[in-house]
Amino acid sequence: MIKRRDLLRNSLIGAGGLLLTRHSPWVAAFDAAGADSRIEVLPAEPLGTISPNIYGHFTENLSGVLYDGMWVGENSKVPNIKGIRKELVDEMRKIKPSVVRFPGGCFADSYDWRDGVGPAEKRPRRTNFWAFGETAAAPASHKYDPNQFGTDEFVRFCKLIGAAAYLAGNVRSLSAQEFYRWIEYCNSPAGSTTLADIRAAAGSPEPYNVRYWGVGNESWGCGGNFTPQEYAVEFRRYTTWVPDFKGDLAFIASGPDGDRWSWTHGFFEEILRKGKEQLRSIYGIALHHYAWNLSRGATQDWEKGKGDAIKFDPVDWYELLREGDRMEGLINGHWQVMEEFDPEHSVKLVVDEWGPWYRPGSEATPGDQIEQMPTLRDAVFSGMTLDIFNRHPEKVTMAACAQLINCLNSLYLAHEDKFCVTPVGHVFSMYAAHQGGQGLRTIFSAPGISYDRDGKAASFWGLRGAASLHDREVVLTVVNPAVSTPRETEIGIRGASVQSGSATTLTHSDIHAHNTFEQRTVVVPQSRSLEVKGRILAYTFPPASVTKLVLTLA
Repeated sequence: MIKRRDLLRNSLIGAGGLLLTRHSPWVAAFDAAGADSRIEVLPAEPLGTISPNIYGHFTENLSGVLYDGMWVGENSKVPNIKGIRKELVDEMRKIKPSVVRFPGGCFADSYDWRDGVGPAEKRPRRTNFWAFGETAAAPASHKYDPNQFGTDEFVRFCKLIGAAAYLAGNVRSLSAQEFYRWIEYCNSPAGSTTLADIRAAAGSPEPYNVRYWGVGNESWGCGGNFTPQEYAVEFRRYTTWVPDFKGDLAFIASGPDGDRWSWTHGFFEEILRKGKEQLRSIYGIALHHYAWNLSRGATQDWEKGKGDAIKFDPVDWYELLREGDRMEGLINGHWQVMEEFDPEHSVKLVVDEWGPWYRPGSEATPGDQIEQMPTLRDAVFSGMTLDIFNRHPEKVTMAACAQLINCLNSLYLAHEDKFCVTPVGHVFSMYAAHQGGQGLRTIFSAPGISYDRDGKAASFWGLRGAASLHDREVVLTVVNPAVSTPRETEIGIRGASVQSGSATTLTHSDIHAHNTFEQRTVVVPQSRSLEVKGRILAYTFPPASVTKLVLTLA
């Protein structure tokens, strides 16, 4: 017992940066209770407002994402709202979506926005950027973009679900003038320009007022294969004297892949050659990070290093979470590089692609390219990642899970008239309660997890999460990554007492559990009220679980 308490006290420094003293009344209450883990929320230590835009989404014309997933067509027997799948709209409204990114992804830098406006019957068909990966049996719409879903349809989708539109411009293969014209099409006042008239003919005389604009995508690779210095020159050119129509445009620069510190350094160094005022043109810099390598260090080969989405053992479970947990270090690392050039931190981080990436074979619809089956593991991964963003609200202003439907870490799966919410979708529903709240520093203390990593000892943290304050209500989300160990935990709100509370938990006895078209409710959240007695709340977090506690303060 003494060793356990000493271990917990010592771990507080790493978990939250504060060591509680032995004389703290809260520690004394905890020691008397006999739990093995501890959480303390600190309302007096706010971190910043949690931007709703952290809970963003990403859509790209990639295999079944648009055509079959989002767009079924106005004449489809599948219930739709002017061609957009109605069940998708209904489900998204439940999770309070903040922002959606379109049209890519790598597809963005092959996309001509002009192809996707005007009368639908006159829109051209173009070879999809992703056509090379499609099978012979794939629908034509997956290989050759019919452009039935373009700017007007995307903005309509965003309005239907209550989200802001985030459009990614083509820097690799379109001119700066066409970027200018796209902004004009979307935002010029009714009747003011020829492009405004074309927009009006499509049913939208009033401007769309799109604020968020990505200037290219992954410009270090598929978006142009630039050096950071070359891309910075292009960024300045594309964002100079664009028509903002007093709309306060927010330009997002193409940022690093994972830990490419040199990209962030080189980009800012070149941007500032024209003076510090250039920083005012940058709303955020995009960071991408996928968890894909489950080889335990055996290879860095993009294909050989991937694991299976459904067939995995507990070691693969922990290894994937370990790869995803790198996100916190990436945020802190790039933030430190940015500080060298922008000490006031006027530019924020935009993590607009994140999630796990497995090898092919688990598709709900066979043949859908880069589609994978999300399991309980991906729900835990997603809760862990959203908690990381919530813990850094002063750094991360926007994020987008990759991708919304029929792709990687998807919230939804759909094919023809079939549809289901994945465990990842349920996590987003649970975590929506954090949006707009004041992030609070929270101390997590729990025994670590030990496991065998191919004959070598490995470890992972035992309990983490995030907290936010909304008037007199605290939202606390907690991930227990242990595949078989529950965590008996004492929870306290420093300087306050809890009057009442509720708990919502997503878990399953099988770590491989997932939802399908035939069995849509295998993994769903369960809610219950909490019995609160005194200042300390006792709660047991089940193994392999994501939990949301809503605590009303007295």
